[in-house]
Amino acid sequence: MAVQNVSAGFYSPFLVKALREIGRKGTLYFFYDLWREYGDLVRIQIGRNVSYLVVHPDHVQQVNVTHRNKYDKRASFEKARKLLLGNSLIVSTGDLWKRQRRLLSPFFTPRGIEQYLPIFISEAQKLCQHWERLAAQGEPIEMIEEMMRLTAAIIVRTLFGTTQESEVRRTTHDVDFLVAFLADTQIKPFSFPLWVPTKRNRLYRETRARIHAYIDSLIAERRALPVENYPNDMLSKLMLARDEETGAPIPDDLIREEAITMFFAGHETTARGLAFAWYALASEPEVEAKLHAEIDQVLGSGTPTVETLKQLPYTLQVLKETMRLYPPAPLYVRDVVEEDRMAGQTIQAGAQIILMPYCTHRHPDFWHEPSRYDPDRFLPEQEAARHPFAFHPFAAGQRICIGNNFALLEMHVLLSMLAARFAPRLKRGHQVELAVGGTLQAKNGLWMHIVPR
Repeated sequence: MAVQNVSAGFYSPFLVKALREIGRKGTLYFFYDLWREYGDLVRIQIGRNVSYLVVHPDHVQQVNVTHRNKYDKRASFEKARKLLLGNSLIVSTGDLWKRQRRLLSPFFTPRGIEQYLPIFISEAQKLCQHWERLAAQGEPIEMIEEMMRLTAAIIVRTLFGTTQESEVRRTTHDVDFLVAFLADTQIKPFSFPLWVPTKRNRLYRETRARIHAYIDSLIAERRALPVENYPNDMLSKLMLARDEETGAPIPDDLIREEAITMFFAGHETTARGLAFAWYALASEPEVEAKLHAEIDQVLGSGTPTVETLKQLPYTLQVLKETMRLYPPAPLYVRDVVEEDRMAGQTIQAGAQIILMPYCTHRHPDFWHEPSRYDPDRFLPEQEAARHPFAFHPFAAGQRICIGNNFALLEMHVLLSMLAARFAPRLKRGHQVELAVGGTLQAKNGLWMHIVPR
C-alpha cells in the first residue's frame, strides 16, 4: 500500500496558522487535522527544529522495532529527567536502561502481577460502598478524578504497602503536582528557570523535597529491618533486586526515582482508560448490555479470580476498544539518533519523532469505520488478521510500557466488579471535549451520575 509522504515546512505564515489552530482546537486536533490533510508522514519545521508526525503502522514498527537503534529517548526527555523522573526506566538510555529493564521485568510478568489481585479487589469493594452513597445522593461526579483516586490508592498499596488514606492523599497530591509542573514547563514557550524564586518554583522544590524525603524514609526504615520482615510490596522488590551479571543492588536514589515513575505511570493512564470506558459504555447501550450479560453470567455477585477473568473476554475487548478510540497516551515521542529512511524520505538525525496512537488507531486502511465503537474488533481472529502495530496504546517494541500487563489486569478486575453493580450515566447535556496534556484529557471534565443496576 502506498504511503503518502508530505514535507510540511513551517514558515511564518504557516506558523501563525498553526498557532491559531492550536489555540482554537488544541494540540490533539491540530495533529489529527495535520495527518488528515498531509498524510501518514509529515515533516514539521519551526526554525531549526524538525519533527516528524508518524502515523502509519509500518513506520510505528520501524521506529519501535526494526530500526529501533536509530531512535531513543534523548533531548526530548531532558526536562522529564531533570524535573521528575531522574534516570528511571521510563527515560533512561543505553546500558543503564538495559540493566534496569533486566532487573524490573520479572516483577511485571503476567504471573508476577497476579499477587496484586487481592489489592485490586479490596479497593474495588471500597469504591462500591462509596458509589452506593453517591448514587443515593444523585449528584454528578467527575469520573476521571474518581478513577484517579481509585488507582492512586491501588498503586500506593502496591508500591509502599500502605492503606492509610492520609499517605495516599499526600503522595497522590505531591506526585500529581510534579507531573503538572513538568507538563506546564514542556508546553509553555517560556518558563522561569528553577533558581528564580517564583511562587510556583518554590512550591515545586518543596513538593519534590517532601516526596523524596517520604520515599527515602521508607527505604531507611526497611534497611533497619531483617530482610525476612520486609513488606511484600514493590518497594521491597526494588530494594532486594540484584543485577544478574554484577550482583549489584539498585542504588537508593534510583529506587526512589523508579518508585515515583511507577506511581505516575501506574495510576494516571490506568485511571483515564477506565474513565473513558465508562464514558463509552454510557454512550453505547448495546455494548453495555452485552458486557453486563457476560459479567452477570460469570461473576454474579462474586469477585474475580485469575481463572474467572479468562471467562470475561468481552470485558477485556471493551477495555481495548476504549484504548483504541481514547488512548490514555494519545502521542509519545522519540529522538532520531542516527539518520534513517522512511517512505523514501530522509529522516535526519537530531529530529524528533511524534508517534500518535490517537491517529494510528483511526487509520481507515486498518480499521473499518474507525470512528465506530466496536469491541468485536478485538476478537482473537480480528486481532490476528490486523497489522500488529495498528494498535499501540502502550508504545511498542523493547520500550513498550513495562506495566502494560499490570494495567490490563487492574482495569479488567475493576471494570468487571464495578459494572456488576453500577451503570454510570453522562450528566444530561454534557458534551466531553477531548484534549492532550501528556495524557488524554477531558477539557471540561467527564461528568457522570452513578446509577445502580
